[in-house]
Amino acid sequence: MLTIINQHFESSIETKQHSQRELTPAIAAAAELISQQLKQGHKVLSCGNGGSAGDAQHFASELVNRFERERPSLPAISLTTDTSTLTSIANDYSYSQVFAKPLSSLGLPGDLLLAISTSGQSVNVVEAIKVAHEKEIKVIALTGKTGGEMANNLISSDIEIRVPSNSTARIQEVHLLIIHCLCDLIDRNLFDHENL
Repeated sequence: MLTIINQHFESSIETKQHSQRELTPAIAAAAELISQQLKQGHKVLSCGNGGSAGDAQHFASELVNRFERERPSLPAISLTTDTSTLTSIANDYSYSQVFAKPLSSLGLPGDLLLAISTSGQSVNVVEAIKVAHEKEIKVIALTGKTGGEMANNLISSDIEIRVPSNSTARIQEVHLLIIHCLCDLIDRNLFDHENL
């Protein structure tokens, strides 16, 4: 058991170090984009499935409530939280539309979509990206593995942050770290210019 635990820790550390070397510029660019859009009065919408749904909710809660400092609430909505809406869309239409339909009604041009999938293959997240493009909503994609269909559906103004790993657990661990980096940088960009 101790060997297995140590292997998990070592694998996580190695993936984080590899991600640090590869992803720092993309994380900085994403934080800058989110900060700019929030400054202009836009909002962030987030979505994902399973653990990525948890990450989408985590990110929205950090913006609406607070991360590590006291500051005004920031506008963010997780599209994963309304079970009545999610289940009615899945039942009446298709599970592939559970994020696309709410995004089409709640999203406005200039808003941002944080789209999360460890595989990049989540059909409902891909459909949300398509709606985002139709509505001139900018996309930041957190992916892993090959980037999947999400990567294939991104346009030049989008930002993909792809974790260099094929392990779902490792990708999820790095996604959470990326979310915390984004939250810290957004707070610094918006509220503490002297510390950048």
